Amino acid sequence: MNVNQMFRYLNIGLPDDIYRRKVAGDFCGAIRLIDRRLDMGNLPEPFRYSLIVQREICRRMPADYPYTREEALSVLREKVPDFTDEEFDRCVEEGKIGWIYVNGRMQFFNRFFASMCKTDPGFAVRAGVMLPGVESAVSSFGGKNRLDYCVHQIKEKGILKNRIRIRASVRMKDECFTPGVFVRVHLPIPAACEQQSDIVIEKMEPPCGKIAPQDALQRTICFEETMKENHSFSVVYSYVYTASYHDTEKMHGEGKQPDFFTQEEPPHIVFTPYIRELVGQLSGDIEDPMEKARRFYDYITQNMKYSFMPAYFNLEHIADSCARNCLGDCGVFSLLFLTMCRCAKIPACWQSGLTAEPDFCGAHDWVRFYVAPYGWLYADPSYGIAAVRNQNEERRKFYFGNLDAYRMAANRAFQAPFTIEKQHWRADPYDNQVGEMETETKGLEYDEFLCMKEVLMCEEM
Repeated sequence: MNVNQMFRYLNIGLPDDIYRRKVAGDFCGAIRLIDRRLDMGNLPEPFRYSLIVQREICRRMPADYPYTREEALSVLREKVPDFTDEEFDRCVEEGKIGWIYVNGRMQFFNRFFASMCKTDPGFAVRAGVMLPGVESAVSSFGGKNRLDYCVHQIKEKGILKNRIRIRASVRMKDECFTPGVFVRVHLPIPAACEQQSDIVIEKMEPPCGKIAPQDALQRTICFEETMKENHSFSVVYSYVYTASYHDTEKMHGEGKQPDFFTQEEPPHIVFTPYIRELVGQLSGDIEDPMEKARRFYDYITQNMKYSFMPAYFNLEHIADSCARNCLGDCGVFSLLFLTMCRCAKIPACWQSGLTAEPDFCGAHDWVRFYVAPYGWLYADPSYGIAAVRNQNEERRKFYFGNLDAYRMAANRAFQAPFTIEKQHWRADPYDNQVGEMETETKGLEYDEFLCMKEVLMCEEM
């Protein structure tokens, strides 16, 4: 079995003795006990697969939490000199600064400062930091906020099209490169879907990349090369993105719902007891699938808080954890909404790729959901939550049923293999927005290669 498919068995869980070591941050001890179990010859295959994945998680997890308390305070005080110990403790207790135990000591999340700047406008002003990105809704267009302009245009005209050109590349870090090393590279490219047309691969370097079919679930260009010198692997592509308007406040589900895309997909799209209870409470006696989906969206956007997340490689029970912690990022919120829809027998599936504004390009995830007789609609809970932060109710409602016209969709399924499978661990075993690299002996982690993505053109048609 390909190692990346072993994640389907992740939620089998750990034996108690290994679990206690992992929670306490004794990752070396947990790995030692896992190795002892794996040496046993009579383990059921699903349990073995789960242990293999857990072993790799234990190896990787500490890197996401590099800061001691003193180091984390130093990061804060570099930008906010008067940040107090009491403020720090309060932020930890309020969940604004993530942490885990490492060898029994609290260690803090590597992206906590950026997360605070993104989600707390007052803190961002205090720190003098303005992060790029459409969710902060700071871009302007013709004197208007760009997203608000886009929303108004789509609602007024019923449709908005952008012709978009993007350049993306990956490159192994020089300190990781050895002459003569074989590399396999996967770069995401636009997939055929109802929003995207006129997809053209304009240039690739080197010119020998293998292009996946347009309907690939996770579409990529794959490069394979024995490298004499280190260099970038890049692609330039263009496409037309069409955003159509659906006035979901006037739409009501009618007729029999199909049963496709309503199943569980372990380890993260799982109907846990709490997910079932939450779906039941929010659904009440409602029969209309549109209204059910709206209630799920409203609950997430009005009750959840955005935070940057550790590597998805290291996360467990993503949808259920989000429901309990009320914290996540675009992919986490999307998985929760998707899981709740499926639990309520509303077909839902993953879609992801990039946001593609003229002055910003970033990884992003969202959801398609199906309501008869209208067909596929869209939901972006993360943008809905950003709209709440900006006190923009019109925009929050828009992202139930609709998307803006600044997107690139490369992936149509969560946890799907590439057309040419990656042989070793993926940096992200579930999704692909920025690219993957591997050698003959290992999959490269994100800190071993550089990713670049840039919007070269975004013109309204």
